[in-house]
Amino acid sequence: MNSDRLLGLAAIGMAAAMTVAAWGYAAPVEYEPVGPRAFPLLLAALLALAGAWLAVRPGRHVDLLRGPQSGVIALCAASIVVYGIVFQLLGFVVATALMALPVGRIFGGSWKQCALTGIGMGLVLYVLFDKLLDVVLPKGVLEPVFSLIGL
Repeated sequence: MNSDRLLGLAAIGMAAAMTVAAWGYAAPVEYEPVGPRAFPLLLAALLALAGAWLAVRPGRHVDLLRGPQSGVIALCAASIVVYGIVFQLLGFVVATALMALPVGRIFGGSWKQCALTGIGMGLVLYVLFDKLLDVVLPKGVLEPVFSLIGL
């Protein structure tokens, strides 16, 4: 079995585990319109769809564990690990912008495109989750700036 099919099956398994873990999430007081379970369940659904696509897609399959693609996968994985480490300290917007740089470069973006996209994505997603969905995200080093502008 090719490694992309294995990766797809692993993603489906991870999505199932995420669903089981997040199913019991409930806020002690219902103050959020969506609740704490919505975001992990949405991520699990997206992960399952991506995994299903990898597992059943027809065509040429690439062995992701060998060859030039392995460096790309390692860089993406390292970016996600660093994102998790600096997320609380730097805040959602800065951590997201920093993660977009190496990942965007992997997919052929210029430094300027990746930086602008990362900053824009961080700001838009922050407003979407924090203000529209009432999901509290860390402000990190931008807390004084957000306080000044009322975010």
